[in-house]
Amino acid sequence: MSSTTPAPTRGSTIGSLIFLSRWLQVPLYLGLIVAQAVYVWQFMKELWHLAHGVFTGHGMDEGEIIIAVLGLVDVVMIANLLIMVIVGGYETFVSRIRLDNHPDQPEWLSHVNANVLKTKLAMSIIGISSIHLLRSFIEAEHTVNEPNGGEALLWQTIIHLAFIVSAVALAWIDKVSMKHPPKVAPAPVPATVA
Repeated sequence: MSSTTPAPTRGSTIGSLIFLSRWLQVPLYLGLIVAQAVYVWQFMKELWHLAHGVFTGHGMDEGEIIIAVLGLVDVVMIANLLIMVIVGGYETFVSRIRLDNHPDQPEWLSHVNANVLKTKLAMSIIGISSIHLLRSFIEAEHTVNEPNGGEALLWQTIIHLAFIVSAVALAWIDKVSMKHPPKVAPAPVPATVA
């Protein structure tokens, strides 16, 4: 008796090609790593500007220091968002990173999926939006005196609230889908030969 391996069918070949197409995303994630390097450079420039302004006595007042620090926090939060997209997206959509038992493995990576990633990204976007809104409110004294300045503050607040509503909706949908997972049909029981 010779056992022969069945020839691959057209469907499995197309399926394999579609499955392999996930590797086309790798240049996108590498590009985001380059963007991360750009944000590191931006952070260092802003930190140098802050340190130079404070320590050389160029007279940065408290408001200017707060705005500069908020700019640094903003860059860090965007960099964190990039890391979540790079690591979480690659792990979810391309290939496992296989960091098991690595001491630096992020805690969230062990249970990342598309829903968790969307919720975390939404929360990060809210954090970034909060920093921008706080900066705008600190500068509100100057902003309201500009043409349409009050309207700009209003729109920033409305957009921030829209981000919050979207994040709450995503978290609620994730919670509901976990309570009521899709029903999977039971596998057919193979017939036994008596």
